[in-house]
Amino acid sequence: MRLVRFELAGEAAYGRLEGDRVLRVAGATLGEALAGKTLGDALPLASVRLLAPVARPGKILGIGVNYAAHAAESVSFVNTAKPEVQKWFNKQATATNGPYDDVHLPKVSSQLDYEGELVVVIGKAGRHVPRARAMEIVAGYCVGGDYSVRDWQKASQTMIMGKGFDTHAVFGPALVTPDEAGDISGAEIRTFVNGELRQTGRPSDMIHDIAAQIEHLTAAFTLEPGDVIYTGTPAGVGAGFDPPKWLKAGDRVRIEIDGLGHIENKVVEEPDTMRIG
Repeated sequence: MRLVRFELAGEAAYGRLEGDRVLRVAGATLGEALAGKTLGDALPLASVRLLAPVARPGKILGIGVNYAAHAAESVSFVNTAKPEVQKWFNKQATATNGPYDDVHLPKVSSQLDYEGELVVVIGKAGRHVPRARAMEIVAGYCVGGDYSVRDWQKASQTMIMGKGFDTHAVFGPALVTPDEAGDISGAEIRTFVNGELRQTGRPSDMIHDIAAQIEHLTAAFTLEPGDVIYTGTPAGVGAGFDPPKWLKAGDRVRIEIDGLGHIENKVVEEPDTMRIG
């Protein structure tokens, strides 16, 4: 199944993506939608706005330097020592962004960077999940864009501030269930900036694979349905160039993963979002 969240006439709903059509499904939550029956007639995909497949994840977790080549290019902005130890950060729930929505260039920094990633969405609660059973709690996969504000990332050992800006956790276009996706270990990840290919890699290149990530995370805390995991990015990020290739307003970032589809986002100047209450 390819499950999408979409907006039509100001209302959000879940649906099954079938080619260029969306079949609405019953259910208000991810779990209900995965098991839900189809409702009514199919909608043309072009008539709806696709949203992030999970409205407000309880957790958005990302693993750092999980591809050897990316670790090598990252020494200037993150601690890459002891690659055998998984390095995790979190992105805020308010960073959640749709697959084709704008990404904000922050008012407080010009060092906005892109990271194309495979995203895993959790479908069942799990605690102390052994590696051999880790994939049992996976609901499906998405294409992800983990945007980073590098100077803010470098300023904090936890990386949270540089990773958690609003609009900087893009994923979609659909949640592709494991039975539909098949073996994704060889699926190529590609990131383009304004049509220029910047990143390529495959999940098989990961230092810590998905099962190892789930085993490690659930040793510390419970993963719950709707939690989102960014599984690491290949080499080729903007910070890895000399001089760095930071994103600018007007840039377009397209990320593709074989079998999962693509997301594409325009970088825009952060609007005036000052508010209290």
